[in-house]
Amino acid sequence: MFCKNRITLIGFIGNDAETRFTGQGVAHTRFSVATTASWKDRESGEYKNRTEWHRIVVWGKFGEWAGSLKKGAFVEVEGELRYREFQPKGSDSKIRSVEIHASSILTLDRAEKAEREDEVTAAPLIAADDTPF
Repeated sequence: MFCKNRITLIGFIGNDAETRFTGQGVAHTRFSVATTASWKDRESGEYKNRTEWHRIVVWGKFGEWAGSLKKGAFVEVEGELRYREFQPKGSDSKIRSVEIHASSILTLDRAEKAEREDEVTAAPLIAADDTPF
């Protein structure tokens, strides 16, 4: 029998990625990704949307790289869905948390592309100032 636990999200990063290190020196990076679903309401005819926030965790060398991700970046994250239970200090109840442990992150950012295009178009404008007339 074959089982699979795989999730793929495409969305925007909500905060700059935060990297910490374990006692053994292993990187542990966390950030959130927002995904939005849109639909047209049948009764009112209005377009509506719903945004969901997903907690992403990245470990090791890949986690060190993920620490460079910034708020607003457009990414595709693929990984494994994991549940975690913990009991806050002074509480009798346990809290269950959902995380995506990323195995792949692809940056789809248009902002980086636009910055590179600005640099390319800026170079000819500087050269145009050298005209003799």
